[in-house]
Amino acid sequence: MAYKITLIHGDGIGPEVSRAAQMCVDAASERFGFDVDWEEMPAGEEAGKRYGSVLPEETLKSVRENKVALKGPITTPIGSGFRSVNVDLRQKLDLFANVRPAKLIPGVESRYSDVDLIVIRENTEDLYAGIEFDEGTKATSDLISFAEKNTGKRIRKDSAISLKPISIFGSRRIAKFAFDYAKANKRKKVTAVHKANIMKYSDGLFLKSVQDVAKKYPSIGFEDRIVDNMCMQLVIKPELYDVLVCPNLYGDIVSDLCSGLVGGLGVAPSANIGEKYAVFEPIHGSAPKHAGKDEANPTACILSAVMMLEYIGEKKAAAALEKAVVEVIRKGKKVTYDLNQRRHVGTGEMTKEIVREMGGSA
Repeated sequence: MAYKITLIHGDGIGPEVSRAAQMCVDAASERFGFDVDWEEMPAGEEAGKRYGSVLPEETLKSVRENKVALKGPITTPIGSGFRSVNVDLRQKLDLFANVRPAKLIPGVESRYSDVDLIVIRENTEDLYAGIEFDEGTKATSDLISFAEKNTGKRIRKDSAISLKPISIFGSRRIAKFAFDYAKANKRKKVTAVHKANIMKYSDGLFLKSVQDVAKKYPSIGFEDRIVDNMCMQLVIKPELYDVLVCPNLYGDIVSDLCSGLVGGLGVAPSANIGEKYAVFEPIHGSAPKHAGKDEANPTACILSAVMMLEYIGEKKAAAALEKAVVEVIRKGKKVTYDLNQRRHVGTGEMTKEIVREMGGSA
């Protein structure tokens, strides 16, 4: 079997961790008898400088043709500059489901002993839909006047405004994905995360939609939690939870919290999945201050590649690679400094050790 996969290296430490994942996938493909043809495509800051676009159309075309992509982290400017390439990619490819596992690996320092959570985040709506109105513009002034006229509430004239669209379609779609995922992976319970006690229309619609879908899955437990209470519950007793389904913003925040339970973003993979396409990437950012120093932890990107292998049907290769990652971290002898500050190696050497552990040649 042969697969053509788009590879987007990204910014900062992106090229280092994505090449580590690429090396592991190549070793797995050699061991398990399938071929991977990588199509390297640009996106991010460097792409903007070289091609005049942080997400070139050629890159989107590649993902659409290949159906699957592995991506390193991409820098998103704070407060100004271009919008998130990650968000743009998800919306243009309708990658509506963001799957973020948080599973404790023996050898990773944590305050907990047994955490195994899946955050499933709606990826295209909510405040990340990108419908914003800047302070001081006529459009914002018109929107403020409209809102005041129709609600009777006063809005300060120097406000910037973001809209939060949440649809029945989007909410039911992500709910179905969450319950199907739970069923396929023998998970016992789905918890809907919301703030419907305050945002009764938007979050209320999300909750009602998930409740409606839950009725079709009687074998899977269902409950809901208000997002602030959910955060507290996860810190106190994460073992009570299994699959969490969330609107976009809450899913982003809650998944980072869950990553903290298992040792941080350095071990946190993710998948962005739609009806036609899928993009796999680590949750962490581009960490430019660590770029080129051979010190970045490649685990999150390699585990994202594990999710990719599972997605394309190479389950034996996925299991072997995941087992190798877990074993190398458990031994703690050839891992990056964030995993063992007293005795550590660089990104490249840790990657080679994972390949060796899997039975490949490094």
